[in-house]
Amino acid sequence: VAAAPLMALPVLFKEIADELGLNPLQIGFIWGAGSATGMFISVFGGSIGDRFGSKRTLVVACLLAGITGVLPGLATDFLTLLSTVFLFGLVRPVIPINLHKTCAVWFPSSELGLANGFVSTGMALGFLFGSLFSATLLSPALGGWRHVIFFYAGLATVISLLWLLTPPPPTTGPGTSRGSRPIPLREGLPYVVRLRPVWVLGVVILGYGACVQGFLGYLPLYLRGIGWPATSADGALATFHGVSLCAALPIAWLSDRLRTRRALLMLATGMLAAGVGLLPFVDESLIWGTVILAGLMRDGFMAIFMTTVMEVRGIGAAYAGTAIGFTMMLGGIGRVVSPPLGNSLVGLGEQFPFLFWAMMALLALVSLGFFPPTPFKERD
Repeated sequence: VAAAPLMALPVLFKEIADELGLNPLQIGFIWGAGSATGMFISVFGGSIGDRFGSKRTLVVACLLAGITGVLPGLATDFLTLLSTVFLFGLVRPVIPINLHKTCAVWFPSSELGLANGFVSTGMALGFLFGSLFSATLLSPALGGWRHVIFFYAGLATVISLLWLLTPPPPTTGPGTSRGSRPIPLREGLPYVVRLRPVWVLGVVILGYGACVQGFLGYLPLYLRGIGWPATSADGALATFHGVSLCAALPIAWLSDRLRTRRALLMLATGMLAAGVGLLPFVDESLIWGTVILAGLMRDGFMAIFMTTVMEVRGIGAAYAGTAIGFTMMLGGIGRVVSPPLGNSLVGLGEQFPFLFWAMMALLALVSLGFFPPTPFKERD
């Protein structure tokens, strides 16, 4: 629901642009439009989950994702596509935030990294499916990019119904001492914003998300532009998500076993910066290697990052939704600005967008140096 429709857009952009007459800058704005709404809605989506419970929130959010997900398929020009993607972005960020909050309620800290790893693996599988099959399989089979959009919207509605069948949160367990208490909407955000480590993590995800968002939106277009066939260009994007999918669970498990989070976050961020920054300078035969380097720890990073937010002293299961939402709100700034700004640098040279996005990853890496390496221990 959250990942596949999002990652379908980059591989469908060529088809969409040809029909609607879009230029690269307009594509950049569309790619960042969903993040613009997510920048504001994330914190409220997390707070709603803390107030009404993650299960109720997920049922409604998936249903709304189905309703708003139909709208981009009805677009007739740049403005209508931009506005409908913007509306879908109001709903989509709520889903992963509350999935991770669900993990905080059900699992202790010694298992929380792995639990979040399963959620991130699901996201990676959606990213892989959306990038690998949307343009090459679904679009020809269903009759064009519009019907691919409708297909994903229908799936979202089905998943909403499935969430109704899930069990209620446990009445006893690691996250229930504080996670089961509803947090009033007026209490959660003021409490969370007073915690300095949450701000540091917000800057980290701002830089990391800006790099990933810009890079993934531009990669298929760049590879087509240097002469790669469409299947190979889309395959490179799928490879990014495929290696991330395979590595997400082992990396999350490793963070539990090594009893460390920050070191793995720094390693993942450094690999992303290196892979993205080197891509336009290597021989074409080595591009696959840079894509793998950049993508290997992407979803593992997100699993560990979400776990780290929950483990900030004073957050726990009770404020997990609000804290994750707040960091995602800060991250949304980077995801909104990055695609159009990076794409606009193409006029200076094909390598400049990649260098810009690599610098954003380095911002995240430097910011991690200001996050305290707190001891690993059970949450309250």
